[in-house]
Parts: sequence; structure tokens; C-alpha cells
Amino acid sequence: MRTYSLFIIIMLATQTLFGQIRTTKLTAYNQFKPSEILLKDGRTLHQPLTNIFLKNSKLLYLQGTTSMEASLENIVSVKFSDRLYVKIDTLLCYEVDTVGHDALYCATVIDIPAYRQQLKNNQIITSMDLGIFSNGGGSDQLSTATIDTNTEEDYEFPLIDIFYYRLNGKFVRVHDRELSRVLNKEQRRMMRTYQSMPDFSWTNRECLLQLLRKLQ
Repeated sequence: MRTYSLFIIIMLATQTLFGQIRTTKLTAYNQFKPSEILLKDGRTLHQPLTNIFLKNSKLLYLQGTTSMEASLENIVSVKFSDRLYVKIDTLLCYEVDTVGHDALYCATVIDIPAYRQQLKNNQIITSMDLGIFSNGGGSDQLSTATIDTNTEEDYEFPLIDIFYYRLNGKFVRVHDRELSRVLNKEQRRMMRTYQSMPDFSWTNRECLLQLLRKLQ
């Protein structure tokens, strides 16, 4: 067995992380608060202590002192004092703004892959062992030892926004591929023209609202 000692700082591309909003919270609200839950069968439930889980934009409620994740299978919407969340696909999304009869919705969730990557970026490899073991035909095994140099800020969760349009009464993910499936020829032309503009971004809500206006 040979042992190699070295100090290597893992340098990976993290440019996308710097522009992301970060938080230390796991929920949309600092405290659990009352909400009104509309079910598919038309019933309305009033829960005194609820919240939105940022991990997956699901509904949380308190059972005693334990946070429980509610199933969204039978939920249509969740109304808080300041915001109405609507179930779209597997997410609870809030209304950003309306354009005529259409609207832009958003679900804010923790970017788990980016979070894992930002922690991994600050690991320093302090040693590397390459061992060769005889196991049948033989196999190589590489093991390393690392030091974690992450700061408190590095443990903050990066957030991403997932957007949906309500178009003609139906929800569609705001993405060129998904939109192309539901837009007519003239609308697709309009979308491609607008998204080719230098300031356009699929993650900017003002751009998305402007695009929605052009699709009217």
C-alpha cells in the first residue's frame, strides 16, 4: 500500500450560488400560524398552527410539539392571512400577480443540490490512500481524509423559485419547452422573440409577468 499526503482545495464552479437568496429557516413563516385549508370535496378545515416547508413547498402542521407534513393529495389550497397557496403538481404555490384572467404563481424551495455542492466546495483533502486489495480478480480502493472549512454562512440554505402560469384556466410550468406544448403558433413566436432579449431571465418574475402580458 502506498500513502500520498497532500493539501488540495477542491475548486468547483459556484457562480450560480452567489446570486441566490439564502436563509437559515426551514419554513416560509418564522412562526406557525392559522390557515384555512380547502379540500377537493369542498370542505374547509381551519388549522391553528401551520406553515410551509421550504424543503418541498408542502404544508406543515403542529401535532403537540411535533411538526407533521400534510399529504397534498386532497388539498386544493391553503389560505394564510397574507397569502393564498394553491396546489400545483406536487407543490403549494402562491399567486405573484394576475394578468387579465391569467396569473403567475411561485413555489420557493431549498435548492438541495446547490446546498450540498456549497458544503462540498469547502472540504480540503488532507490525505489520500490508494490501496490495492486482492479479491477474486482484484480491485482498487481509494480513500481520503478531509477537513470541513465551511463557515456559518455556508450552512445557509440557497433558495430557488419554481414558477407556473395559469393560462386559460390550466396550470403550466414556466419553461420554454413546457409552454411550447400549450401555446399556439403566434404565441410561440412571441415567446421566442421575447426570450431572445438580452435582459430576459426565466427566474425573474418581472420578466415572466411581462411575457404573460405579451401572450394575452
